[in-house]
Amino acid sequence: MSPVSVFSVQNLNFYYTAAKKTLSNINLEIQPQKVTALIGPSGCGKSTFLRCLNRMNDTIAGTRMDGKILLKGEDIYAENMDVVNLRQRVGMVFQKPNPFPQSIYDNVAFGPRVMGMDVNLDEVVQSSLERAALWDEVKTDLKSDAMGLSLAQQQRLCIARVVAVQPEVILMDESTSALDPIATLHVEELIAELKQDYTIIIVTHNMQQAARVSDFTGLFWLGELVEFSPTSEMFTHPKEEMTEAYITGRMG
Repeated sequence: MSPVSVFSVQNLNFYYTAAKKTLSNINLEIQPQKVTALIGPSGCGKSTFLRCLNRMNDTIAGTRMDGKILLKGEDIYAENMDVVNLRQRVGMVFQKPNPFPQSIYDNVAFGPRVMGMDVNLDEVVQSSLERAALWDEVKTDLKSDAMGLSLAQQQRLCIARVVAVQPEVILMDESTSALDPIATLHVEELIAELKQDYTIIIVTHNMQQAARVSDFTGLFWLGELVEFSPTSEMFTHPKEEMTEAYITGRMG
């Protein structure tokens, strides 16, 4: 295991049922303060893999995994792992914005309140909204309903909500797929800024997006990790024939 890896994934297999194996023998290392993109066709296991990293799949009855996922050397599937703490350390932004039906302020303050964090909530709300490039747009409307924001603003609010609990890793599952091109560009710019302080892992169907924002890219195909390498190498000199076929559009 690389000593600088944030996540070390070793021989990971995942099953939705005893008969349905979704991920097979996944091995990779996630580097700190980098953006890692996971690409591949629908149903290839990208989102399932992402949800393994903060144990979101635990909420689905009948699932199981074997192998190891280490977060800075800690086995996240160990019996003594505090899953609530894990999900604070490894935050997630979903495909569709999912703000709570509360005020903008209360959305961002929710996590620190629930976790009993000893922080100044006003400062956390402002700094988190600033990090999500939303503060200037909402600072005079913090008590207004978050559901009244545009889709793009709601997604940035969800990013602020994740940032507020001071995570180490941010997972983003197709987090721009519901947004228009301009809003998508804003989120991509935000990702580039956030990686100065966070490790970011994104799932995307958009290969151009992966090429624009990521430092490393992994190609999933039928539950297997076909190739994992620096993004610049993968898109210019892929090692595997299947990678080249997928990137050039001949497969997938």
